Amino acid sequence: MVPMSLPTPTLRTERLRLRPFTETDGDALFALHSSEHVLRYWDSPPWTERGRAERFVAACRQMSDEGSGARLAMDRLSDGSFVGWCSLSRWNPDFRSASLGYCLTDAAWGHGYATEAARALLRWAFDTLDLNRVQAEADTRNVASARVLEKLGFVLEGTLREDCVVNGDVSDSWVYGLLRREWREAGPESGAAGSTTPDDS
Repeated sequence: MVPMSLPTPTLRTERLRLRPFTETDGDALFALHSSEHVLRYWDSPPWTERGRAERFVAACRQMSDEGSGARLAMDRLSDGSFVGWCSLSRWNPDFRSASLGYCLTDAAWGHGYATEAARALLRWAFDTLDLNRVQAEADTRNVASARVLEKLGFVLEGTLREDCVVNGDVSDSWVYGLLRREWREAGPESGAAGSTTPDDS
């Protein structure tokens, strides 16, 4: 079957602009993914070489070309600064399912940016991809990430025991799920009728 392209959208929320990655994001990406503090609950170790950033951007483009998902950079509208990224990956049109992910700089933590960005991306995804289910996983030590998912309406469905081993550190993961009917029933707060708008500028 010929892959179906999935153009990465540009979205604007009250405080953020979500956009496709470009080669100019390399330095900011490397700073984000080389931080041990930011990646302490991640399922892979921090980057140690700058070339990883270029490969990340290329992988984002490949996701779009293959139609398997969308990964968006997050810029703060007030000053244009890069604060992280969010993604919808592993899109399966047959099962109408996908996986949500996000990663933010530590300076952006605690401001609600992850929730705001993910809500915008979910609204786009449910409207554009006709999703029935979105799944997300979080390290069981990462209470802040779990709180983001719960704010978005995700339901804790179980625990994957010792599913990650990073640098010898074994960890468990929570599995969360969000169904289309739950997203719609949640109303404006979920983003189903929220303020997110496409931005082609």
